[in-house]
Amino acid sequence: MSEEQAAILRPETLVEEFKKNGVTHVITIPDSETNYLYELMKEQTWLDIIPTAREGETFSIALGLLVGGKVPVCLIQNTGMMESGDSIRGMALDSGFPLVMVVGYRGWTRHGVITDSAARYTEPFLNAFRINYYLVESNDDGKRISTAFEEARATKRPVAVLVGDEYHGFNR
Repeated sequence: MSEEQAAILRPETLVEEFKKNGVTHVITIPDSETNYLYELMKEQTWLDIIPTAREGETFSIALGLLVGGKVPVCLIQNTGMMESGDSIRGMALDSGFPLVMVVGYRGWTRHGVITDSAARYTEPFLNAFRINYYLVESNDDGKRISTAFEEARATKRPVAVLVGDEYHGFNR
């Protein structure tokens, strides 16, 4: 892999990590930012995609799937995650189940000043809910997704993966 390829996060990296961790379902709101990832996930015969209308719905669907023996992932954006606080509390934290949330870190920038309040409040939100998180910005960070799955299973708590490159390369 070239240095340039390692510097971005390819959708294939997420799909590979999902497969490695036995993910059976991705609950998400399809959008233009993740179009290539969405199309790639649809091609996987081992993976079912469940579209929702609101991010808050993803947590109750994930809980039902988990109770049924499946391995769900909630693929949402940080703005929707913050709007879903009560669902996260009731369906993920209070229920005590291992859930990985892959969260688009809208507004995040490692280089420069963060001007988008969605990015500014993402980590404080997760900290307030005592949800651990792993920042994933490139293919080299992909193994952090497996680390999140391991932690969620060990603690029976939700763990977030923050996608810090605004899905660069996910809309081809």
